[in-house]
Amino acid sequence: MNQTNLIILVLFYSRHGATRKLAELIAQGIESVPGCDARIRTVPAVSTVTVATEPEVPSDGAPYVELDDLKECAGLALGSPTRFGNMASAMKYFWDGTSADWLSGTLAGKPACVFTSTGSLHGGQESTLLSMMIPLFHHGMMVLGLPYTHPELMTTASGGTPYGASHWAGLDGKLAITEDEKRLAIALGRRLAETAVKLRGR
Repeated sequence: MNQTNLIILVLFYSRHGATRKLAELIAQGIESVPGCDARIRTVPAVSTVTVATEPEVPSDGAPYVELDDLKECAGLALGSPTRFGNMASAMKYFWDGTSADWLSGTLAGKPACVFTSTGSLHGGQESTLLSMMIPLFHHGMMVLGLPYTHPELMTTASGGTPYGASHWAGLDGKLAITEDEKRLAIALGRRLAETAVKLRGR
């Protein structure tokens, strides 16, 4: 990682791995832009148990996000699986703890995008993407989507929306990411990074 490169945070929650795969594709798109590095982070699961049960460091996969990651990033890609047409509670719980950053404007003026995966084809992809945009707007971020100059938006038979990248994972979570979904996820990461570069005047 180049010390002078812009850091683009890819923050996601994934239970069965589909959202994580989208995060990796978005990171690929980010790193295709000269001068940008993707920083992949996740959030711990939450439960009804009132005592903390998750380890401070995950046993595998991406490290847990820290508030310093928000301060250090020049842009943010936010991803969650769909939970009844909304973001997962683990991701919502993280954003509920960012009041100090909201008050100080840590994320204000930075570009952002969103992505999701669902178990069913009409399982709330678009409403989940829109739900994730809400805290980003409150933080003053500049939220990006995907323009219809990407022909895959017209040809996809699974995931992919103008609101952000998405994937139809199937009820068992095992459907592979399609070529259209893959191209749209990479394009979203690239668009986010290119916007961050422009906003920084590089």
